[in-house]
Amino acid sequence: MAEESRQAGGRTEQGTGRAVPLTRGLSTKLLLLTILFVMAAEVLIFIPSVANFGHQWMEQRLREASIVGRVLLDGRADNLSREASNDVLMTAGVSAIAVRDGGASRLLVVSQMPPAVDAHIDLDDTGPLEAVLGAFDTLFFGGDRILRIHGHVGQSTARYEVILPDRQLRSAMFIYARNVAGLSLLISLFTATLVFYAIDRIMIGPIRAMTRSMLAFGAAPDNAEHIIEPEDRGDEIGIAEVELAEMQKTLHRTLGERKRLAELGLAVSKINHDMRNMLASAQLISDRLAMSADPTVQSLAPKLVRTLDRAVAYSQGVIAYGRAQEAPPSRRRLRVAQLVEDVQASLAIDPATGIEFVNEVEPLLEIDADAEQFFRVLSNLCRNAVQAMAGDADAALVRRLTVSARREELAARIFVADTGPGLPPKARENLFTAFRGSARAGGTGLGLAIAQELVRAHGGEIELVESGNGRTLFCISVPDAPREENRMAESLGSEAAGSRQSAK
Repeated sequence: MAEESRQAGGRTEQGTGRAVPLTRGLSTKLLLLTILFVMAAEVLIFIPSVANFGHQWMEQRLREASIVGRVLLDGRADNLSREASNDVLMTAGVSAIAVRDGGASRLLVVSQMPPAVDAHIDLDDTGPLEAVLGAFDTLFFGGDRILRIHGHVGQSTARYEVILPDRQLRSAMFIYARNVAGLSLLISLFTATLVFYAIDRIMIGPIRAMTRSMLAFGAAPDNAEHIIEPEDRGDEIGIAEVELAEMQKTLHRTLGERKRLAELGLAVSKINHDMRNMLASAQLISDRLAMSADPTVQSLAPKLVRTLDRAVAYSQGVIAYGRAQEAPPSRRRLRVAQLVEDVQASLAIDPATGIEFVNEVEPLLEIDADAEQFFRVLSNLCRNAVQAMAGDADAALVRRLTVSARREELAARIFVADTGPGLPPKARENLFTAFRGSARAGGTGLGLAIAQELVRAHGGEIELVESGNGRTLFCISVPDAPREENRMAESLGSEAAGSRQSAK
């Protein structure tokens, strides 16, 4: 017991101290994943956004150059001084401006012609993929290149050309990328916070509550306060909470029943020795009574001896039953009518109750069954019926217990009927469940559970056919045991079939 207490205490400490660290919790993982996924979405937007910014920046330079070029075309560009040309080019942010119109190309203004042009960009014929590749090429590898940018501006038929270094474009793209990245990070944090708060309230919080309930219930399953209380919600979390609560209630009830059964087994084991001694003394007295010459004693003594023998056998089998080890049935040919008479004698029905016991079984009807086990089955059913009818106080009520039987091919069906008040709905729902199928106050519900176990050990079934309106009817179906000749015939048939298959 001390060892069990230490183990239970260890489980309790382990269960209550089993906390999930913050870095490994679902909340932290959810927050990080939300930020990561939003940032990934922002990256997908960031790449074409930077490319579009670079394209618009070059279009803006070309548009400014076209305005300057139009002014120069309307005026006298050849008379511009070097200082005026440099001022114009610095205003436009380019090194040279040219225009092509009507098949003729004209250099409008130039500060210093570069020795070579590194890249030619046609804004009229630049696709999205080419724009993205060019933008990131400038962003990561540019800074010292010379670009020639040309294309139409607005509805004009003239094509304008500008020559400029890419360091200004690269610098502007860096500033734009930095601003977009910072804005994306703020959006990610804001979105992640909202998503985290919503999912934490909807999902993570209830899951955390279920986890705490499972840990607490696992540490002390006999404490009903640890059973979770489901929230009123119809989604998957609500269903999980309802199912967890039902499972915990079932386990709590099962543990209580097992505890009662263990206590019952302990109590029975303590009194078993003394009961056997008392029954042994009663057997000695019954043996002396059997020697009496009184006819009444002579007629009752055999029944008393058989009853005491059964009591001794039950007492010896108490411990085995407490370990749920029912012996396999030893099946023999039995006369059902004689077995029913033994059950009637063991009931010792008080004539003052007015209960009539009717044995309608044909004297020659036989079944294949274990005599002791089947006696217990009929005894449990009949005793329940007698107890149900004995509770009626009205003397005018008919109190009749009837046992009948019939053969059906290779099986026997035995019927136990009474005129009692019937079984209540709760007892019918848990009819063959130990501790829950009792039809009367103070009952354990073990009788029908034992009867069902013994009948199924014979390969049969027991069922409630009818209950209510002054009639309760149970039916016991017991198949005949396989005969030796039947088994031999089946074996020969199998061997013959195997021979034919081999011949084929």
